[in-house]
Amino acid sequence: METPQIRDWHAHVYFDAATRDTAWALRERIEKSFDIKMGRFHEKPVGPHPRHSYQVHFRNDQLAPLIAWFTLNRGGLTVLMHPNTGQELEDHRDRAMWLGASETLDLSVLTRKD
Repeated sequence: METPQIRDWHAHVYFDAATRDTAWALRERIEKSFDIKMGRFHEKPVGPHPRHSYQVHFRNDQLAPLIAWFTLNRGGLTVLMHPNTGQELEDHRDRAMWLGASETLDLSVLTRKD
């Protein structure tokens, strides 16, 4: 089987009602600090994500700077980072990195795309 190629990356910042303002402030700092695409601010579970979250969509060359930045600035929030190879299930299940406590994803909503 051919090794998949990483097209780009997603980070998902998780929050709840108690940490909503912290998550929003972090989002604003991300937008000011990086040239990236921001996803919707979901105040409910969406897709495989078990809690409120928003997505940060970034290029391969931004991975190391974003890992370092989130490590120092996530303010206690949990962040899931995963590559986008076109294999959604594997990207979320097998290739994910967590900053903070890991969460149990609802993988039943993901399909394989080979």
